[in-house]
Amino acid sequence: MSTATATARPGAVLADLLPASRVRDVALVVGGAVLTGLAAQLSVPVPGSPVPVTGQTFAALLVGTTLGARRGFLSLALYAVAGVAGVPWFAQGTSGAGMVSFGYVLGMVLASALVGALARRGADRSALRTAGTMILGEAVVYAVGVPYLALAAHLSASQAVAAGLTPFLIGDALKAALAMGVLPTAWKLVDKR
Repeated sequence: MSTATATARPGAVLADLLPASRVRDVALVVGGAVLTGLAAQLSVPVPGSPVPVTGQTFAALLVGTTLGARRGFLSLALYAVAGVAGVPWFAQGTSGAGMVSFGYVLGMVLASALVGALARRGADRSALRTAGTMILGEAVVYAVGVPYLALAAHLSASQAVAAGLTPFLIGDALKAALAMGVLPTAWKLVDKR
């Protein structure tokens, strides 16, 4: 498929610009999982929180947006399953489902599918729509991660919000701003070819 055909076709995501094949799809799914695992190693502890700041959420949302809902979901599901099986690529080189922050990983699986579905509807083509897409994706991650944190760490709802949401809002705004620049710019560059 030519670049012009992919960009003109409704429902295209950036990954669709590559020649279609099963090998491409497998490589994209595995590559998205690896990218997320590498980004999780960019980790900074947050005082008073068992959840570090990482590049993991940004990578998960970027994977979902660029691959689309199905491949994005499969990529993050592979990331989660491999991490539970012992691959040390969760934040700070950890693995397993016993971490109090594992709910965020589960939220990323769902969020990648959501942002991928929105990208298929053109939500990654303008800065404002991209920002909205990233914010919705982050909301899904928190909707799963914060309650999981509360249960796993035996925290009240307000304690879980204070430890697992509030310290991350500024960083998430910066990640959304970065996506606002990267994704629409990528589409503009493709459209100029």
